[in-house]
Amino acid sequence: MIELEGVPELIDPVMVAAFEGWNDAGDAASTAVAHLDREWKGEVFAALDAEDYYDFQVNRPTVWLDGGVRKITWPTTRLSVVRIGGDKPRDLVLVRGIEPSMRWRSFCNEILGFAHELGVEMVVVLGALLGDTPHTRPVPVSGVTSDPDLARTMDLEETKYEGPTGIVGILQEACTHAGVPAVSLWAAVPHYVSQPPNPKATLALLNRLEDLIGLRIPLGELPEDARAWQVGVDQLAAEDSEVAEYVQTLEEARDTAELPEASGEAIAREFERYLRRRDPGPGQAPGGHATDSGEGSYLRDPSSGRTRPPKPSRPETGPGPVGGTGSGSGESPGPADGPPQPPDDSSEDSSED
Repeated sequence: MIELEGVPELIDPVMVAAFEGWNDAGDAASTAVAHLDREWKGEVFAALDAEDYYDFQVNRPTVWLDGGVRKITWPTTRLSVVRIGGDKPRDLVLVRGIEPSMRWRSFCNEILGFAHELGVEMVVVLGALLGDTPHTRPVPVSGVTSDPDLARTMDLEETKYEGPTGIVGILQEACTHAGVPAVSLWAAVPHYVSQPPNPKATLALLNRLEDLIGLRIPLGELPEDARAWQVGVDQLAAEDSEVAEYVQTLEEARDTAELPEASGEAIAREFERYLRRRDPGPGQAPGGHATDSGEGSYLRDPSSGRTRPPKPSRPETGPGPVGGTGSGSGESPGPADGPPQPPDDSSEDSSED
């Protein structure tokens, strides 16, 4: 039984999730959710029991000192909630953790149980994969879903992928079977520079999420970090003639493929984002920061005597969706192991303002 006595009724909530490990090349996806949690000051209201889902020889706990007292942090998945102020406030439920080592069906059912109790309207799962993409070009971000109607109404790709999958793919399918609208956003990270962090890929995911859910996201120092990252990779590539030649080959292939699509939807999307950021709108400061409502700590002021909106049907407790198991190695999927289709040009987002 999930108890949420400390969480008030949420307003049009959307769940945004990311998991470290195989689905998180360059830590781009987990860093994106961490950025949302930090910028909007999320408050943790639940954590999954680490004993149920993690192999501690794969994801080891850490020991640290707090005022001379030794404490242990266990690998787990935590849920927090943030309220975005403005003329039309709404809530985000943020899910951030590590890809589980075992019991994936139970793990997804538990996440869906929280979504049901909180009245979540849509689940967005962020992921990042290794791809043949040059670091000098905008990061390709593809949006996919298993729901044909959702694909049509939100201009997304309907997944056709077959092959090994990770917790991102399993959670999306579990949502679909439970009748909860779900979308996965995948950023392609250059395979020749896959070490974390990759602020450029993180920024691209946040830009795409911003377009998807219609909220302006405070980016903080991410744009400058992304530019600094690219300059650093440029310098490293210039020191190795073979790498520089390979990057040039990727650039030529990318530019040739994009030439027919250099205008149209991509330009319109960038212009709309520019207009949103230029006009903060009521209740929001420039840059998208939520304003202080003066209500105090969000989670520490639960509502009383209020009923929650109707919920989607509760997910079944029986066997969940069938899919491939994770590698458990913490590695990211390669180009053929990520989302169902290679990202097309209409799904790309520029990571630079």
